[in-house]
Amino acid sequence: MDMSGLLLTGSARAIGAAIARREITSVEATRWYLARIARFNGGEMGINAVRAVSPLALAQAEQADREVAAGRIRGPLQGVPYLVKDNVFTADGCTACAGARALVDFVPPHAATLVTRLDAAGAVLLGKTNLTEFADFVSEVMPSEFSGAGGVVRNPLGSCYDRGQGSSVGSAAAVAARFCAFAIGSETQNSIQTPATFSSIVGFKPTVGRVSRHGVVPLVPSQDTAGALTICVDDAWLVLQAMAGADMRDTATLAYFPDVGGGEAAGSLQGVRIGVPRRFVADAVMNASREQAFEQVLTALSRAGAVIVDPCDLPSAEQLSEVRSCVFRTEFKAGLDALLETYQPCGMRSMADIIAWNARHPEAIPYGQSLLEAANATAGIHADQYVLDRRRDIALSVAGGIVGALRVGNADVLLSPMTAAAKCTGKAGAPVVALPAGRDKSGAPFGITLYAEPGADARLLRIAAAVEQVAGQRMHASLG
Repeated sequence: MDMSGLLLTGSARAIGAAIARREITSVEATRWYLARIARFNGGEMGINAVRAVSPLALAQAEQADREVAAGRIRGPLQGVPYLVKDNVFTADGCTACAGARALVDFVPPHAATLVTRLDAAGAVLLGKTNLTEFADFVSEVMPSEFSGAGGVVRNPLGSCYDRGQGSSVGSAAAVAARFCAFAIGSETQNSIQTPATFSSIVGFKPTVGRVSRHGVVPLVPSQDTAGALTICVDDAWLVLQAMAGADMRDTATLAYFPDVGGGEAAGSLQGVRIGVPRRFVADAVMNASREQAFEQVLTALSRAGAVIVDPCDLPSAEQLSEVRSCVFRTEFKAGLDALLETYQPCGMRSMADIIAWNARHPEAIPYGQSLLEAANATAGIHADQYVLDRRRDIALSVAGGIVGALRVGNADVLLSPMTAAAKCTGKAGAPVVALPAGRDKSGAPFGITLYAEPGADARLLRIAAAVEQVAGQRMHASLG
């Protein structure tokens, strides 16, 4: 395969291996991706996935090549170019505005832990991706494709990223358009898995606490995590290995410090028990177009030796579907206020300051700011209602949700069409892998999500890699 073919269709592992063998250089790969971004990202009909290009990208690539030439190979991601969501701090002079025009000039004083770890792994930071403003908690009607700072991100497959399709749209679009070998997104409830599904790529959300959030603008700290958007499960595994680990600046990482080894191999599905939650999960997203595609996936997995436990319902499914919790808005205010007080970006010291700035600049928030205003009105994390809601969220999503279903069905993992279980996996802080599975009858991207209990990242990735071999099917963007 020539260099262009490798960079256009190859995995991050394959690209890293070619760099390590000196078949291509990191500088060549970096220049190729930068040229592709220049060609297809901007302009009236551009993808607009990339917000900024790092001024240090080529210098990083040159350093990676010098190390390879000297026989120093840091790992499989050395010299491999990637992009990171613009709610993540970097130390290259790029801003980190979380999509908000009020923070458009904020240059963070340090890099996020996940960025320093990817740097230590030798990966090359190409730049930042656009996202839904404040991780999609500004307005109840704002589409996921929009932010005041970045404008509209276009899906390379031609559809729109509509309301509720997750905030890591820029990272997902960048991978689908092959602006990078992989990208980093973040998820609170559906912000990696949903744009991955609608972009026909792989999205992996680790267990909350597996990857440090230090240097990442928060939405709901009890649920937030960074994760990878890639073209295959194996790449998601490589990125997790580079990013994961304990960090005293985010003590949630201390809960999952043990090694996550064993997730990379795509083994057999023989005897693997896969549960299918139907009530208020699959049933909630199923329609005539998706039914056939989902049944084809289940049939293929069964033929490959998997035991399909269908149904394998969440014991709390009905209660969970009806939950209306104050956790999102309460933690958003508390978390954002803490960050703003610490860094005072663009003179903003609180969420109230941002709301006031938006009121003075209504052109920056054409969809309003109803969710920001609701968050700012909350009583705080010590309020009785917040404590009750958080306890209920955990009880319904973990013991009464994912863990309960796994036990009832004696299942190894759970599987849903599209991102039907996002509410449950988000509240549980559970790991999720979104896999593309072709098209539905209407021609729209169809995908599945596999998920397991918190902490089961390695098992989930291993099974997801095997499922990918049997049922994975990407739709490819045609940009010319």
